[in-house]
Amino acid sequence: MAEYKRSSLIASAPSGYCPGCLHSLATRLISDVLDELGQAQNSLNVISVGCSALNIKYWGGDFLSVAHGRAPAAATGIKRVNPERLVFAYQGDGDLAAIGLAEIMSAANRGENFTVIFANNQTYGMTGGQMAPTTLEGQVTTTTVNGRDPSTTGYPLKMCELISTLKAPAYVARFALNSPKGINQARAGIKKAFQLQMQGKGFTFVELLTNCPTNWHLSPLKTLEYMDTNTIPYFTPGIYKDCEVDAE
Repeated sequence: MAEYKRSSLIASAPSGYCPGCLHSLATRLISDVLDELGQAQNSLNVISVGCSALNIKYWGGDFLSVAHGRAPAAATGIKRVNPERLVFAYQGDGDLAAIGLAEIMSAANRGENFTVIFANNQTYGMTGGQMAPTTLEGQVTTTTVNGRDPSTTGYPLKMCELISTLKAPAYVARFALNSPKGINQARAGIKKAFQLQMQGKGFTFVELLTNCPTNWHLSPLKTLEYMDTNTIPYFTPGIYKDCEVDAE
């Protein structure tokens, strides 16, 4: 019987994430995959601003904290001068799809050889629950009290679909973390993205559909149901661009 152990990259500290938040699960998946690949001590986590910045407290490996939206630019520089390192950025939707939109699209278009893991919970979780670029139509936030209206605020951005239109990216995929099946698929997707980077295949992008019990004003269990009925129908999970991992 397998024994479940704490990943070598997760510090032993009380969680600062809200109860039921899937950011903690995403962090665990990333760290487990790095352990499995033997890359824990060779990895470098580029942490931007948002709830993802709580990784500063928990991440036991090398990391770099950067300005809001600038993780892809920093990761580009790090990977170019340290090509042997496994470099990844962990970003939220407000960070990546708003102030960092030009950064992520430019890095993807250049085919930079690093990985971006994108946690999409459709809200600005850390700063008060404002509308994010990925907030769903009709979704209530502190800045869309009557629900998001596309006639004034536009439509939710679909980042996998946008990035997959570019020629350079090697792997683009989206997974939902609200079910065991989705979690296992996400783990496999993260592993493949890292393997492709290690083989020099180019830019890899993994979107993780997550939740926000606090700003959605729902219980953790209800957020998982909300994802099934609202998030997943709009942000369809799947592989949007694929590349084969070379046999070892």
